[in-house]
Amino acid sequence: MSNEIERDQELCHSILKEYTKSDSLLKHAYAVQACVEAYADKFGEDFYFWSNVALLHDFDYEMYPSLEDHPFKGSEILKEKGFSEEFRNTILSHADHTNVPRESLLSKVLFACDELAGFITAVTYVRPSRSIEEVKVKSVKKKLKDKAFARAVSREDIQKGADELGIPLDEHIDFCIEAMRKKKDILGL
Repeated sequence: MSNEIERDQELCHSILKEYTKSDSLLKHAYAVQACVEAYADKFGEDFYFWSNVALLHDFDYEMYPSLEDHPFKGSEILKEKGFSEEFRNTILSHADHTNVPRESLLSKVLFACDELAGFITAVTYVRPSRSIEEVKVKSVKKKLKDKAFARAVSREDIQKGADELGIPLDEHIDFCIEAMRKKKDILGL
């Protein structure tokens, strides 16, 4: 069960802004948040808890980008601020190198949305209009095959995320595109 600070969107947004200054990292947090919120609605889960986990999943990355530090430092910071073990472990589980298993539905959703949201953003930026309105599942799948495109994005993690959710990849991509379209203004897409 979440505690009140974990459902406080204003507080979580202020934590994000305190530790993350990069516009691209802020937009990544909002993109993942958009996808995770849509899944919270779909599955009838705690919208604000899910939203804030997604919002803060990478909040420490700019200050602590190494595998030794991220997301471990963030977990320590959140513990000091009173966030629950459930909240922190969900964030820790979004990175395989932490060896924290993804057991909850939220942890699986967060993992599944993280890389994909970044990839959809990259695909949007190469569209002629730079608008997510032009992005289709087919265009995302085509770019996934191009290993030179957004090469830092793990194609394996994108597929693994959909598999862990038990949702066909095409359906997962379409769901996330739609979720991001609804927040296109804040995402700059």
